[in-house]
Amino acid sequence: MYISQLTSSLTGNILQELEAKRAELAAAGEDIINLSAGTPDIPPALHIIKAVMKAAEFPGSYQYTLVVPSELTEAVSHWYASRYGVRAGPDEQLTLYGSQEGFAHIFHVLCDPGDVVIVGTPGYPVFSFGPLMAGAVVYKTPLRPENGFLIDFDSIPADVARRARAIIASYPSNPLGAVADGDFYERLVSFAKRYDIVVIHDNAYSEIVHDGPPGGSFLAVPGASDVGIEFNSLSKSYCLTGLRISFALGNKEIIGAFKRLRSNIDYGLSSIDHAAAISALTGPQDFLENNRKAYRGRRDVLCGALRKGKWDVPVTPATMFTWFPLPGHCADDVAFCKGLLEEAGVMCVPGSSFGEGGEGWVRFALIESEFRLAHAASRILWYIGSLR
Repeated sequence: MYISQLTSSLTGNILQELEAKRAELAAAGEDIINLSAGTPDIPPALHIIKAVMKAAEFPGSYQYTLVVPSELTEAVSHWYASRYGVRAGPDEQLTLYGSQEGFAHIFHVLCDPGDVVIVGTPGYPVFSFGPLMAGAVVYKTPLRPENGFLIDFDSIPADVARRARAIIASYPSNPLGAVADGDFYERLVSFAKRYDIVVIHDNAYSEIVHDGPPGGSFLAVPGASDVGIEFNSLSKSYCLTGLRISFALGNKEIIGAFKRLRSNIDYGLSSIDHAAAISALTGPQDFLENNRKAYRGRRDVLCGALRKGKWDVPVTPATMFTWFPLPGHCADDVAFCKGLLEEAGVMCVPGSSFGEGGEGWVRFALIESEFRLAHAASRILWYIGSLR
Protein backbone atom coordinates (compact mmCIF):
# COMPACT_ATOMS: atom_id res chain seq x y z
CA MET A 1 0.00 0.00 0.00
CA TYR A 2 1.36 3.41 -0.97
CA ILE A 3 1.92 5.97 1.78
CA SER A 4 2.65 9.57 0.79
CA GLN A 5 6.22 10.84 0.78
CA LEU A 6 5.31 13.47 3.37
CA THR A 7 3.90 10.94 5.81
CA SER A 8 6.62 8.39 5.09
CA SER A 9 9.25 10.99 5.98
CA LEU A 10 7.84 11.38 9.49
CA THR A 11 9.68 9.62 12.28
CA GLY A 12 8.65 8.65 15.78
CA ASN A 13 8.42 11.61 18.13
CA ILE A 14 10.64 11.64 21.23
CA LEU A 15 7.66 13.06 23.14
CA GLN A 16 5.71 9.87 22.43
CA GLU A 17 8.62 7.81 23.73
CA LEU A 18 8.86 9.92 26.88
CA GLU A 19 5.10 9.74 27.42
CA ALA A 20 5.14 5.95 27.10
CA LYS A 21 7.90 5.78 29.71
CA ARG A 22 6.03 8.19 31.99
CA ALA A 23 2.89 6.04 31.79
CA GLU A 24 4.95 2.92 32.56
CA LEU A 25 6.57 4.53 35.60
CA ALA A 26 3.28 5.97 36.85
CA ALA A 27 1.59 2.58 36.52
CA ALA A 28 4.36 1.15 38.70
CA GLY A 29 3.52 3.67 41.41
CA GLU A 30 6.23 6.26 40.70
CA ASP A 31 5.40 9.90 41.43
CA ILE A 32 6.07 11.66 38.13
CA ILE A 33 6.13 15.45 37.94
CA ASN A 34 5.08 16.06 34.35
CA LEU A 35 6.41 19.40 33.07
CA SER A 36 6.23 18.52 29.38
CA ALA A 37 2.90 19.41 27.76
CA GLY A 38 1.63 22.98 27.59
CA THR A 39 -1.77 22.19 29.09
CA PRO A 40 -2.81 24.58 31.87
CA ASP A 41 -3.73 22.99 35.19
CA ILE A 42 -5.54 26.20 36.19
CA PRO A 43 -9.31 25.91 35.63
CA PRO A 44 -11.18 28.48 33.52
CA ALA A 45 -13.00 31.33 35.24
CA LEU A 46 -16.31 30.27 36.78
CA HIS A 47 -18.40 32.53 34.54
CA ILE A 48 -16.95 30.77 31.47
CA ILE A 49 -17.74 27.34 32.90
CA LYS A 50 -21.30 28.45 33.62
CA ALA A 51 -21.69 29.75 30.05
CA VAL A 52 -20.51 26.39 28.70
CA MET A 53 -22.91 24.50 30.99
CA LYS A 54 -25.83 26.65 29.87
CA ALA A 55 -24.98 26.20 26.20
CA ALA A 56 -24.57 22.44 26.68
CA GLU A 57 -28.16 22.18 27.97
CA PHE A 58 -29.57 23.65 24.73
CA PRO A 59 -30.28 20.93 22.10
CA GLY A 60 -29.48 23.31 19.24
CA SER A 61 -25.87 23.53 20.44
CA TYR A 62 -25.20 20.12 18.91
CA GLN A 63 -25.99 21.18 15.34
CA TYR A 64 -23.68 22.69 12.73
CA THR A 65 -23.14 26.40 13.28
CA LEU A 66 -22.17 27.38 9.68
CA VAL A 67 -22.30 31.10 10.52
CA VAL A 68 -20.36 32.76 13.32
CA PRO A 69 -22.81 34.62 15.60
CA SER A 70 -22.54 38.39 15.49
CA GLU A 71 -22.12 38.41 19.28
CA LEU A 72 -18.81 36.59 18.91
CA THR A 73 -17.60 38.75 16.03
CA GLU A 74 -18.40 41.86 18.07
CA ALA A 75 -16.74 40.39 21.16
CA VAL A 76 -13.51 39.72 19.25
CA SER A 77 -13.59 43.20 17.72
CA HIS A 78 -14.16 44.88 21.09
CA TRP A 79 -11.48 42.79 22.84
CA TYR A 80 -8.84 43.52 20.18
CA ALA A 81 -9.70 47.22 20.20
CA SER A 82 -9.58 47.54 23.99
CA ARG A 83 -6.56 45.28 24.47
CA TYR A 84 -4.32 46.28 21.53
CA GLY A 85 -5.94 49.32 19.96
CA VAL A 86 -6.56 47.28 16.80
CA ARG A 87 -9.83 47.39 14.85
CA ALA A 88 -10.89 44.10 13.26
CA GLY A 89 -14.28 43.96 11.54
CA PRO A 90 -16.18 40.82 10.47
CA ASP A 91 -14.28 40.59 7.17
CA GLU A 92 -10.97 40.77 9.02
CA GLN A 93 -11.45 37.82 11.38
CA LEU A 94 -12.05 34.09 11.28
CA THR A 95 -12.63 31.49 14.01
CA LEU A 96 -10.38 28.42 14.13
CA TYR A 97 -10.01 25.15 16.01
CA GLY A 98 -6.91 26.42 17.77
CA SER A 99 -3.90 28.18 16.29
CA GLN A 100 -2.16 24.90 15.51
CA GLU A 101 -4.99 23.96 13.15
CA GLY A 102 -4.73 27.40 11.60
CA PHE A 103 -1.02 26.95 10.90
CA ALA A 104 -1.75 23.53 9.40
CA HIS A 105 -4.08 25.04 6.79
CA ILE A 106 -3.12 28.66 6.09
CA PHE A 107 -0.32 27.72 3.70
CA HIS A 108 -2.80 26.00 1.39
CA VAL A 109 -4.12 29.54 0.93
CA LEU A 110 -0.77 31.23 0.43
CA CYS A 111 1.49 28.72 -1.30
CA ASP A 112 1.76 26.47 -4.30
CA PRO A 113 4.14 23.49 -4.31
CA GLY A 114 7.74 24.67 -4.38
CA ASP A 115 7.08 28.11 -2.89
CA VAL A 116 9.31 29.19 0.00
CA VAL A 117 8.25 29.92 3.59
CA ILE A 118 10.72 31.46 6.06
CA VAL A 119 10.55 29.89 9.51
CA GLY A 120 12.62 30.60 12.60
CA THR A 121 14.32 27.70 14.33
CA PRO A 122 14.05 26.38 16.97
CA GLY A 123 10.30 26.79 16.89
CA TYR A 124 6.96 25.12 17.37
CA PRO A 125 6.91 22.08 15.04
CA VAL A 126 3.72 22.97 13.12
CA PHE A 127 5.40 26.17 11.91
CA SER A 128 7.49 23.98 9.61
CA PHE A 129 5.03 21.13 9.11
CA GLY A 130 2.20 23.42 7.97
CA PRO A 131 4.14 24.71 4.94
CA LEU A 132 5.36 21.18 4.16
CA MET A 133 1.75 19.95 4.09
CA ALA A 134 1.10 22.48 1.32
CA GLY A 135 4.16 21.34 -0.63
CA ALA A 136 6.14 24.47 0.20
CA VAL A 137 9.88 24.60 0.84
CA VAL A 138 10.86 25.68 4.35
CA TYR A 139 13.84 28.00 4.74
CA LYS A 140 14.96 27.89 8.36
CA THR A 141 16.57 30.98 9.83
CA PRO A 142 18.30 30.53 13.20
CA LEU A 143 16.91 32.20 16.33
CA ARG A 144 19.95 32.79 18.52
CA PRO A 145 20.07 33.59 22.25
CA GLU A 146 22.60 36.40 21.68
CA ASN A 147 19.95 38.09 19.51
CA GLY A 148 17.17 37.62 22.06
CA PHE A 149 15.82 34.79 19.87
CA LEU A 150 14.50 37.41 17.43
CA ILE A 151 14.55 36.94 13.66
CA ASP A 152 17.69 38.50 12.15
CA PHE A 153 16.34 39.88 8.89
CA ASP A 154 19.80 40.89 7.66
CA SER A 155 20.93 37.24 7.79
CA ILE A 156 18.22 36.07 5.37
CA PRO A 157 19.70 35.93 1.85
CA ALA A 158 18.07 38.34 -0.59
CA ASP A 159 17.46 35.57 -3.14
CA VAL A 160 15.56 33.57 -0.48
CA ALA A 161 13.51 36.61 0.51
CA ARG A 162 12.61 37.31 -3.11
CA ARG A 163 11.34 33.73 -3.56
CA ALA A 164 9.45 33.59 -0.26
CA ARG A 165 5.66 33.71 -0.09
CA ALA A 166 5.43 33.98 3.70
CA ILE A 167 7.39 34.40 6.91
CA ILE A 168 6.32 33.13 10.33
CA ALA A 169 6.92 35.14 13.48
CA SER A 170 5.93 34.02 16.98
CA TYR A 171 6.32 36.34 19.95
CA PRO A 172 6.05 35.68 22.82
CA SER A 173 7.43 32.42 21.55
CA ASN A 174 7.02 28.77 22.40
CA PRO A 175 9.43 27.22 23.32
CA LEU A 176 11.85 30.15 23.61
CA GLY A 177 9.83 32.50 25.80
CA ALA A 178 11.23 35.46 23.85
CA VAL A 179 9.36 38.76 23.60
CA ALA A 180 9.38 41.23 20.68
CA ASP A 181 8.73 44.96 20.87
CA GLY A 182 7.23 47.48 18.48
CA ASP A 183 10.59 48.17 16.85
CA PHE A 184 10.90 44.50 15.86
CA TYR A 185 7.41 44.45 14.37
CA GLU A 186 8.16 47.62 12.39
CA ARG A 187 11.22 45.92 10.93
CA LEU A 188 9.12 42.83 10.21
CA VAL A 189 6.54 44.89 8.31
CA SER A 190 9.30 46.71 6.42
CA PHE A 191 10.96 43.41 5.46
CA ALA A 192 7.63 41.97 4.30
CA LYS A 193 6.82 45.02 2.17
CA ARG A 194 10.30 45.14 0.65
CA TYR A 195 10.03 41.56 -0.63
CA ASP A 196 6.22 41.22 -0.98
CA ILE A 197 6.04 38.53 1.71
CA VAL A 198 2.99 37.64 3.82
CA VAL A 199 3.54 37.69 7.58
CA ILE A 200 1.87 35.05 9.75
CA HIS A 201 2.23 36.03 13.40
CA ASP A 202 1.44 33.69 16.29
CA ASN A 203 0.25 35.70 19.30
CA ALA A 204 -1.02 32.90 21.52
CA TYR A 205 0.99 33.98 24.58
CA SER A 206 0.56 37.76 24.63
CA GLU A 207 -1.33 37.52 27.94
CA ILE A 208 1.49 35.68 29.72
CA VAL A 209 4.33 38.21 29.80
CA HIS A 210 6.06 38.18 33.19
CA ASP A 211 8.51 41.05 32.88
CA GLY A 212 8.11 44.43 31.25
CA PRO A 213 5.01 45.80 29.50
CA PRO A 214 2.07 43.56 28.53
CA GLY A 215 2.32 41.68 25.26
CA GLY A 216 1.30 43.56 22.13
CA SER A 217 -0.05 42.75 18.70
CA PHE A 218 1.77 42.68 15.40
CA LEU A 219 -1.35 44.25 13.89
CA ALA A 220 -0.90 47.38 16.01
CA VAL A 221 2.06 48.42 13.83
CA PRO A 222 1.09 50.75 10.95
CA GLY A 223 0.93 48.80 7.70
CA ALA A 224 0.80 45.37 9.36
CA SER A 225 -2.66 44.54 8.04
CA ASP A 226 -1.38 45.31 4.54
CA VAL A 227 1.05 42.40 4.70
CA GLY A 228 -0.26 39.80 7.10
CA ILE A 229 -2.49 38.20 9.69
CA GLU A 230 -2.21 37.19 13.31
CA PHE A 231 -3.40 34.11 15.18
CA ASN A 232 -4.64 34.64 18.72
CA SER A 233 -5.88 31.93 21.00
CA LEU A 234 -7.98 31.56 24.14
CA SER A 235 -6.24 28.29 25.03
CA LYS A 236 -3.47 29.52 27.30
CA SER A 237 -4.75 32.99 28.25
CA TYR A 238 -8.17 31.76 29.45
CA CYS A 239 -7.14 28.12 30.15
CA LEU A 240 -9.41 26.67 27.45
CA THR A 241 -7.00 24.33 25.65
CA GLY A 242 -9.53 21.50 25.40
CA LEU A 243 -12.13 23.63 23.63
CA ARG A 244 -9.72 24.62 20.82
CA ILE A 245 -10.79 28.24 20.26
CA SER A 246 -8.62 30.57 18.23
CA PHE A 247 -8.91 33.44 15.75
CA ALA A 248 -7.14 34.65 12.64
CA LEU A 249 -7.25 38.41 12.20
CA GLY A 250 -5.82 40.94 9.78
CA ASN A 251 -5.57 41.35 6.02
CA LYS A 252 -9.02 41.15 4.40
CA GLU A 253 -7.82 39.40 1.25
CA ILE A 254 -6.03 36.66 3.19
CA ILE A 255 -8.89 36.20 5.66
CA GLY A 256 -11.40 36.05 2.78
CA ALA A 257 -9.36 33.40 0.96
CA PHE A 258 -8.92 31.46 4.20
CA LYS A 259 -12.70 31.50 4.73
CA ARG A 260 -13.23 30.10 1.23
CA LEU A 261 -10.79 27.29 1.89
CA ARG A 262 -12.29 26.44 5.26
CA SER A 263 -15.83 26.45 3.88
CA ASN A 264 -14.81 23.33 1.95
CA ILE A 265 -13.36 21.44 4.92
CA ASP A 266 -15.18 22.71 8.00
CA TYR A 267 -18.59 23.66 9.43
CA GLY A 268 -17.28 25.94 12.18
CA LEU A 269 -16.82 25.82 15.91
CA SER A 270 -19.69 24.50 17.99
CA SER A 271 -22.18 26.75 19.72
CA ILE A 272 -20.65 25.61 23.00
CA ASP A 273 -17.28 26.96 21.87
CA HIS A 274 -18.97 30.20 20.82
CA ALA A 275 -20.55 30.57 24.26
CA ALA A 276 -17.21 30.02 25.99
CA ALA A 277 -15.45 32.53 23.75
CA ILE A 278 -18.10 35.22 24.17
CA SER A 279 -18.08 34.78 27.93
CA ALA A 280 -14.28 34.91 28.07
CA LEU A 281 -13.92 38.01 25.92
CA THR A 282 -16.80 40.02 27.37
CA GLY A 283 -16.72 38.90 31.00
CA PRO A 284 -14.47 40.05 33.88
CA GLN A 285 -10.85 40.25 32.76
CA ASP A 286 -9.18 40.00 36.18
CA PHE A 287 -8.66 36.30 35.41
CA LEU A 288 -5.90 37.26 32.97
CA GLU A 289 -3.87 39.08 35.60
CA ASN A 290 -4.40 36.29 38.12
CA ASN A 291 -3.23 33.81 35.49
CA ARG A 292 -0.13 35.91 34.80
CA LYS A 293 0.69 36.16 38.50
CA ALA A 294 0.36 32.40 38.89
CA TYR A 295 2.78 31.64 36.05
CA ARG A 296 5.17 34.39 37.13
CA GLY A 297 5.26 32.96 40.64
CA ARG A 298 5.85 29.46 39.32
CA ARG A 299 8.63 30.66 37.03
CA ASP A 300 10.33 32.47 39.90
CA VAL A 301 10.13 29.40 42.15
CA LEU A 302 11.58 27.02 39.55
CA CYS A 303 14.25 29.38 38.22
CA GLY A 304 15.13 30.63 41.70
CA ALA A 305 15.57 27.14 43.11
CA LEU A 306 17.69 25.98 40.17
CA ARG A 307 19.89 29.08 40.26
CA LYS A 308 20.35 28.70 44.01
CA GLY A 309 21.37 25.12 43.34
CA LYS A 310 24.12 26.31 40.96
CA TRP A 311 22.35 25.64 37.66
CA ASP A 312 22.56 29.19 36.33
CA VAL A 313 19.42 29.11 34.20
CA PRO A 314 18.07 32.19 32.38
CA VAL A 315 14.84 33.66 33.74
CA THR A 316 12.41 33.25 30.85
CA PRO A 317 10.48 36.54 30.37
CA ALA A 318 7.19 35.18 29.00
CA THR A 319 4.88 32.21 28.31
CA MET A 320 4.04 29.24 30.50
CA PHE A 321 7.39 27.62 29.68
CA THR A 322 11.02 27.96 30.65
CA TRP A 323 13.82 27.42 28.13
CA PHE A 324 17.18 26.40 29.59
CA PRO A 325 20.58 25.44 28.15
CA LEU A 326 21.86 22.19 29.62
CA PRO A 327 24.31 22.38 32.53
CA GLY A 328 27.89 22.69 31.33
CA HIS A 329 28.82 19.05 31.88
CA CYS A 330 25.79 17.77 29.90
CA ALA A 331 25.66 17.70 26.12
CA ASP A 332 22.80 15.49 24.90
CA ASP A 333 19.36 16.99 25.55
CA VAL A 334 17.49 13.80 24.67
CA ALA A 335 19.64 11.68 26.99
CA PHE A 336 19.23 14.33 29.71
CA CYS A 337 15.43 14.25 29.45
CA LYS A 338 15.28 10.45 29.41
CA GLY A 339 17.55 10.20 32.42
CA LEU A 340 15.72 12.91 34.32
CA LEU A 341 12.44 11.05 33.83
CA GLU A 342 13.75 7.59 34.63
CA GLU A 343 16.05 8.53 37.52
CA ALA A 344 14.35 11.56 39.08
CA GLY A 345 10.73 11.33 37.98
CA VAL A 346 10.59 14.72 36.25
CA MET A 347 9.41 14.94 32.65
CA CYS A 348 10.43 17.75 30.32
CA VAL A 349 10.95 18.23 26.58
CA PRO A 350 14.32 18.08 24.79
CA GLY A 351 15.10 21.21 22.83
CA SER A 352 16.09 19.25 19.73
CA SER A 353 12.43 18.29 19.24
CA PHE A 354 11.85 21.93 18.25
CA GLY A 355 14.31 21.81 15.37
CA GLU A 356 17.78 23.04 14.55
CA GLY A 357 19.29 25.19 17.25
CA GLY A 358 17.33 23.46 19.99
CA GLU A 359 20.04 20.88 20.60
CA GLY A 360 21.48 21.23 24.09
CA TRP A 361 18.39 22.98 25.48
CA VAL A 362 15.35 21.77 27.46
CA ARG A 363 11.83 23.11 27.96
CA PHE A 364 9.93 22.86 31.23
CA ALA A 365 6.20 23.71 31.36
CA LEU A 366 4.96 25.60 34.42
CA ILE A 367 1.90 23.40 34.84
CA GLU A 368 2.29 22.39 38.47
CA SER A 369 1.89 24.30 41.74
CA GLU A 370 4.78 26.27 43.24
CA PHE A 371 5.16 23.52 45.85
CA ARG A 372 5.46 20.81 43.21
CA LEU A 373 7.84 22.94 41.13
CA ALA A 374 10.10 23.43 44.15
CA HIS A 375 10.05 19.67 44.63
CA ALA A 376 10.82 19.19 40.93
CA ALA A 377 13.80 21.55 41.24
CA SER A 378 15.20 19.46 44.08
CA ARG A 379 14.92 16.31 41.97
CA ILE A 380 16.47 18.05 38.95
CA LEU A 381 19.44 19.29 40.96
CA TRP A 382 19.94 15.84 42.48
CA TYR A 383 19.96 14.31 39.01
CA ILE A 384 22.44 16.89 37.68
CA GLY A 385 24.68 16.21 40.65
CA SER A 386 24.57 12.49 39.96
CA LEU A 387 26.00 13.09 36.48
CA ARG A 388 29.20 14.76 37.65
